[in-house]
Amino acid sequence: MKISVLDQAPVAEGDSSARALHHVLELAQLADRLGFYRYWVAEHHGSPSLACASPEVLIGPIAATTQRLRVGSGGVMLPHYSPLKVAESFGMLAGLYPGRIDLGLGRAPGSDSLTASALQRDRRQRPADDFFEQLNELLAYQLDCVPSEHPFARLADLPGRPESPQTWLLGSSAQSGIWAAELGLPYMFADFIHAAGASVCEAYHRDFVASAELAQAHSGVALQVICADTDAQARELASSYAMRLWHMHGGRRLDKVPSVATAQRFFQQQQLASDALPPGRRAIIGSPANVREQIEAVARHYRATEVMVVSIIHDHAARLRSYELLAEVFGLG
Repeated sequence: MKISVLDQAPVAEGDSSARALHHVLELAQLADRLGFYRYWVAEHHGSPSLACASPEVLIGPIAATTQRLRVGSGGVMLPHYSPLKVAESFGMLAGLYPGRIDLGLGRAPGSDSLTASALQRDRRQRPADDFFEQLNELLAYQLDCVPSEHPFARLADLPGRPESPQTWLLGSSAQSGIWAAELGLPYMFADFIHAAGASVCEAYHRDFVASAELAQAHSGVALQVICADTDAQARELASSYAMRLWHMHGGRRLDKVPSVATAQRFFQQQQLASDALPPGRRAIIGSPANVREQIEAVARHYRATEVMVVSIIHDHAARLRSYELLAEVFGLG
């Protein structure tokens, strides 16, 4: 089973967004040395607690300062963009870093409705829900199979040829799995958003149609994981993540990832356990052996051959340590 990293570039209380971006590069270099397989960066807009709004801007520096990692987006929110622009950007990255670039695509806005509106070029009306058409257009550019009579046919000569990224479809609902199976794409389910995707992945494997991109179904699961030397230390670190989730659950926003001290005060006031999570949310929290057992159990449930680990931890050193412990317990490198 491959173990990889999904980095949301968290901005810690008392820290800056700029430092959070530099922390991404530091963690990526560590992940490369430790033997993690992929390193994906997420896209969020209007979210002060998450620093990355443009994965393609970070992918280049990450790939330039690492050697072995596959580097990609987890993911690009395609409804905001022209399929041609996305295909060209990732074609360039693939040309610069052959065999190492992934294009993970999502259809969620990655923001609230106001921010989504601000991202649109034409704000006179809500954009059409045409993700499937966008996705097919992008794949046609990448596979150089735009019909010759199509007005965009000549545009498929993308920069970076003959290299191209590996395209993934990402999701936390049934529809994304249906499209991934129909188009023959690898699929990553965001369990850390919706901890009920096993049936979606089962349907994906059952209905998968082989394609030029992929001969057989290939799926993974993205999990929120917080690992420390002891279970007690991990639960303490997890309080920051849990507080952030409770605020989101209540329709409120935190501008930064809270410190453990801030989170502990919040849970005392709410009379909740400090690692309690809102309904429908899952996090794997504990010492290395405990965490490995839980990850493997969830991966079996999902029929996943890859696990992407996202870790929202206030203290950057503790976040680095969490990934070091994972690499050790899984025997990476």
